[in-house]
Parts: sequence; C-alpha cells; structure tokens
Amino acid sequence: MKILGKRIGLGNGTAADVARFLRGPDRRRREFQQAARVFREMIGGFRALHFVGPCVTVFGSARTPEESPYYRMGMEVGGALADAGFTVMTGGGPGIMEAASRGAKEAGGRTVGCTIRIDMEEDANAYLDTCKEFNYFFVRKVMLVKYSYGFIVMPGGYGTLDEVFETATLVQTNKIADFPIVLMGADFWQPMLGFIEQTLVAQGMIDPEDFAAITVTDDASEAASLIRDAAVRSHGEHFNEILRRNRLLFE
Repeated sequence: MKILGKRIGLGNGTAADVARFLRGPDRRRREFQQAARVFREMIGGFRALHFVGPCVTVFGSARTPEESPYYRMGMEVGGALADAGFTVMTGGGPGIMEAASRGAKEAGGRTVGCTIRIDMEEDANAYLDTCKEFNYFFVRKVMLVKYSYGFIVMPGGYGTLDEVFETATLVQTNKIADFPIVLMGADFWQPMLGFIEQTLVAQGMIDPEDFAAITVTDDASEAASLIRDAAVRSHGEHFNEILRRNRLLFE
C-alpha cells in the first residue's frame, strides 16, 4: 500500500482542534496558520489523487461485519466497478469500505482510500493501492466529489447520510452535473425514501426532479453500468485514460 500524506502537527485535525477552529473568531495568527494548513492539505490531496484514474466512491458503514449480506454486496459492487474501468475510492476503513476495496482488488482493479484522522482511529484496510490521510473532514469531502464520477451508497450511519444529502444538494443546485447517486440495500433505505417522497416532495420542500436524481438498486452490475454511461456522456468513450505526469512538477 502506498500511503500519502502526514499529520500536520500535534493536535491538528483532532476533535479538540476542530472544535476550536469552529467555535468562533480566534487570534489572527492562529487563523492564518489554520488556513495555511487547510491549503497545504488541499494541495496534497490534488497531488495524491490526480493520477489514480477515474473513480467511483463507495460509502457505507465501517461497522458492517464480514458475514453481513451488505458486505457481500459491497464486494460485488467493487468488482463490478473494476470491470467497468473505474478505480474504487472509499474512506479506506473496515466494513463496507473494505468490502468494496476487496471486491475491486479480486477483480484486478485499482483502489484508493481517503482516510480521516479522528480520535477513535481505525486502521486502513488491507485492500488499498493508495491511501491518503486527511486531517479535515471538509477537505476530504471535496476530494471524494472532485475525483468521482458517481457515488454508490450502501447502508451506513451519520457519515454516510451526510454524503448522500450533501451530494444531492450539489446536484440540485447544479454544482455538479450528470453525477449518479445510487443507493444499494433497498430495504435499508425505504424508510428514508418514503420520508423524502411523502414529506419533502409532498410539501414542496424539494422538487420531484430532485428525488428522481437518486437511483435505488440492489444489482451491482446495473449500478456500475449507470455510472459508466454517465461518464461516457460527460467525458467520451476514453474517460478512463490515465493522465500523464509532468516531471517539471515532480509528479
């Protein structure tokens, strides 16, 4: 596994540091230092992920055990994405993230993990070709969207839901276009989908088109094909060509 990125100083990126960063105005010197750290981490993400190939990010719970049917579905998803020519990107941890990475590796595909430094740390899974560690959630989230051609979302908790709704908002507001959001594990998502349709749409909080932007399927091949079709529409048949490195930039 190729590990990229490093922690950027004692305390930086921890829960206490983020809490201080978000609680309001601080000394100007400290805020400038925080801005510089964020910028450095952003540039580090660009350099680490620029050449990993066209990605699809798979989200899901880190708590899913290997014997779960969702774990097996995650492996199927990873394999289908690899067969479709995508690099499988995940949060790099255990559970669903491990399953998708494992499925991609067993299918001969490429994998990348964007891990996050938190106080309750978990080791990166063993099925990653490249692992980039981030200190800030918001920088990591930018990278997951920027380098992905679509999201596949499997059962998960707060972090997974956060990604679903933030990405749906980006699609709704035309910040990203032709970006499939595919939910897998239909039974798990039915209560949430019912709320969206019967409350948010019914009360005019979102448009029917916003709800229609989310696809639900339990077929891994169908999910991969949907995202591949979107990639071809946006980038042409050669969407999965690897970019050339520039020696002048020490790439």
